[in-house]
Amino acid sequence: MEVEPAVAANTIDVPIVDDSSSAHFTWEIDNFWQLSGEELFSEPFDAGGYTWRVLLFMYEDDDDVDQLSMYIEVVDSATLPYGWRIDAEFSLAVVSHDHAMVWRDKHQFSSREKFSRVLCETLEEKMKGTVVEGTIQQLFEGHDMIYVECINMAYQSTSKGTFYDLQLDVKGCSGVYASFDNYVEVERLEGDNRYYVEPHGLQDAKKGVLFTDFPPVLQLQLKRFEYDFMQGTMVKINDRYEFPLQLDLDKEDGKYISREADRSVRNLYSLHSVFVHTGGVHGGHYSVYIRPTLSDQWFKFDDECVTKEDMKTAVDEQFGGEEELPQANPGLNNSPFKFTKHSNAYMLVYIRESEKDKIICNVDEKDTAEHLRIRLTKEREEKEQRRKEKAEAHLYTVIKVACDADLHKQIGKHIYFDLVDHDRVRCFRFRKETSFAVFEEEVAKEMGIPVQYQRFWLWSKHQNRPKRPLKPEEKDLPVGYVREDVNKINSTELKLFLEVEVRQDLQPIYPPLKTQAEILLFFKLYDPFKEELRYAGRFFVKITGKPIEILSKLKELAGFEQGEEIELFEEVKFDPNVICDHINKEVTFRESQFEDGDIICFQKVVNVESINTLRYPDVLSFLEYFHNRQVVRFHALEKPREEGFSLELSKRDSYDVVVERVSRHLNLDDPSKIRLTPHSCYFQQPKPQPIEYRGIECLSMMLTDYNQTSDILYYEVLDIPLPELEDLKTLKVAFHHATKVEVVIYTIILPKKSTVGDVIDYLKTEVELSHKDAELRLVEVYCHKIYMISPLYKIIEHLNINDRNWTLRAEEIPEEEKDLNPQDRVIHVCHFMEDTTQKQQVQYFGEPFFLVIREDDTLADVKVRIQKKLQVPDEEFTKWKFALFYRGHPTYLQDSDIVSTCFQRNDVCGVWEQQHLGLEHSYDTNKSSYAAIQNQGPYEHRLRIYN
Repeated sequence: MEVEPAVAANTIDVPIVDDSSSAHFTWEIDNFWQLSGEELFSEPFDAGGYTWRVLLFMYEDDDDVDQLSMYIEVVDSATLPYGWRIDAEFSLAVVSHDHAMVWRDKHQFSSREKFSRVLCETLEEKMKGTVVEGTIQQLFEGHDMIYVECINMAYQSTSKGTFYDLQLDVKGCSGVYASFDNYVEVERLEGDNRYYVEPHGLQDAKKGVLFTDFPPVLQLQLKRFEYDFMQGTMVKINDRYEFPLQLDLDKEDGKYISREADRSVRNLYSLHSVFVHTGGVHGGHYSVYIRPTLSDQWFKFDDECVTKEDMKTAVDEQFGGEEELPQANPGLNNSPFKFTKHSNAYMLVYIRESEKDKIICNVDEKDTAEHLRIRLTKEREEKEQRRKEKAEAHLYTVIKVACDADLHKQIGKHIYFDLVDHDRVRCFRFRKETSFAVFEEEVAKEMGIPVQYQRFWLWSKHQNRPKRPLKPEEKDLPVGYVREDVNKINSTELKLFLEVEVRQDLQPIYPPLKTQAEILLFFKLYDPFKEELRYAGRFFVKITGKPIEILSKLKELAGFEQGEEIELFEEVKFDPNVICDHINKEVTFRESQFEDGDIICFQKVVNVESINTLRYPDVLSFLEYFHNRQVVRFHALEKPREEGFSLELSKRDSYDVVVERVSRHLNLDDPSKIRLTPHSCYFQQPKPQPIEYRGIECLSMMLTDYNQTSDILYYEVLDIPLPELEDLKTLKVAFHHATKVEVVIYTIILPKKSTVGDVIDYLKTEVELSHKDAELRLVEVYCHKIYMISPLYKIIEHLNINDRNWTLRAEEIPEEEKDLNPQDRVIHVCHFMEDTTQKQQVQYFGEPFFLVIREDDTLADVKVRIQKKLQVPDEEFTKWKFALFYRGHPTYLQDSDIVSTCFQRNDVCGVWEQQHLGLEHSYDTNKSSYAAIQNQGPYEHRLRIYN
């Protein structure tokens, strides 16, 4: 096995090391083909300044096909700082004699995801097979490359390096940014990917993907589903998205194509298929529109129904968006009613025009691989058999026969309530006109019970209990006309209980005469010490008799001493709640309303000393436990994909019970240091928010994810009790230095009752100030507009940090704001442009800021200071427009306007959003300038350092 990790492309979240060389590691394994079911770990090896190892796991699937899983793992993760991440490229190869398989992959390793996995199916066939040219995979796969384009170049550099110098080589530099000065233009080609970076050190840049080639069959996913972090669930995007019948990917001089691409290939595509989803994220229906020959005739494939459709229905009506209902009274001047269309395209298939004759062609049997022909033939035969059985189902009756052996086998193992699972008993299938006598003969043949010793009981329609024995006249009827109830309803399924009486030597005997004065009862025995329930037997009792009269026989069935005391319970029902009533032994069966088929559970009487030591001292508590039991798989939060441990709990268990059981399993003394996080069924990973201390009432609610139920919970062991931790507030504050470009994000943890003043005091001890007397303020920014300056007395618990549109910004208060004349003003300035989506009037972006204006400042004076502050070139700045916004409405200003007179007086600590000066950028403004402004937000694309 060869492992060749590219040097880890470090983000600035982890310590950067001086190691830009790739690594090569070989692992020799003896008896490779005999590893089924074993896990093997390689020796650790170093690459990119980190320690790695490989895990290999070989096993056989249900079809006895060899499967190989390989993982690459960061071994030294425990020594890395909190929140570490490593972006790495690697290749894994399996080499056997002269044959090899190679996988290339990229993966972001982190504290929560230390593994990356590759899986090879049908390993032996791939290792021993031959390479086939022109596989179908080539029809759908193209290749791309990553590029970096420098804009707004700030610095020049002269020394040369390698691609990895950008990420790793910071030796001798005072900080991360200084390392960029050692970086010059390089070009690296690896496989199908080519990377370019230009020689300008610290600069703004944009990163993108260009294609080296496109496949003949192009599949486009429209991403109609995405995760909404505010709702904590998946949502469907029904916005309008138009797509063309012909797609020209060579347009605008091939702007999507790299300079190495083969320009002789004409990338003109025609729409072939439109895949449609109707409904929402929790349910819906899929269909597809196809034009098989690329003609104007479309066909809709909707399950088994295929219909002809026109172009408008297949294409235009699948764009999504809104639709107007026709007005009931067109003469009235009413606004049209619009509604969102929930039926829209989610995937498109295009075919390249130059190759459509090769792709759209007739396919016959000889063009299909032999193993596929065999499989398809088998599937057709099975489908035909199922179709035939379904079509003829009304001609047959399925008879399910349960007997004492089934009750002994199932009760206490497969079922705990009622008597039997009919899907686990013997089945017979006869045509409806078959006589019951023929069925009895078949039972005698299959089960070895002569006909004369058989007595069949009908099962109750409403309860899983035998109801009454078959009458002699019913046995003269065909099996299809034996009724399950007195309503004479025809049924294709007949459930029967076979009563067979035996002697002590287990030989069958004639069943006893059944009279109206007797009822057949079934008995279950519960052992509270072993927590076991089993079938004890059945027998007839007199309806006028009392339970006390059968105690001796029950003790004999259970093997108890006759002097031992037992108590009886009647099993009534289990859904939605368990009902198992205590039986008064002195009341007759008739008075207690017992009937044929009823169930009595009995057990030894538990003394007072033992009750407190038993989890389920009586049968009722035991049945309630099994009704609500839940096996939960617990995974460590920092290793969510690794197997953890399982605990059997009750769905009714409280929060305290669950964490106590987890704590006990982990040998912890304090359960309050356990924090649980629920599982997302949609993403198969932990949810973003953990469970608050005693925040969820019971286990079943912890495992519920909207309409789905999981059996996974994630746990973490905290350094302090969770109630203490929840009394703390975590803030992420972006610190903007007065003179430096970089923005540093600080994670601050303080008690919830702390004030903004406490946050400022903490920051003063952590940040680098421009001078020792610099003062700080905390600014709340909402949707790229300044909302307010947080007053020092504000409690941090009241800061809105759960909305992703809100950010907290700390900055030095400029000296010019401290010494204002009475006529001077501090105004709020933000960036905007016209909203091309027409959903709202304008779209804000970038970082807003404060600006001091003097009493007589004209707009021309203010523009000079803004241009100097933002360092925008003249050719770009002249394209900007300036508008006064008041409650969302813009009024454009002229250079001669006195700015201060346009603004109403504002309290410095009040809300700034109502009025501000807007800098309008045209949509077609030079993209480098636009990106430079847009990237000035703390959560945008500029490089950030996370502490």
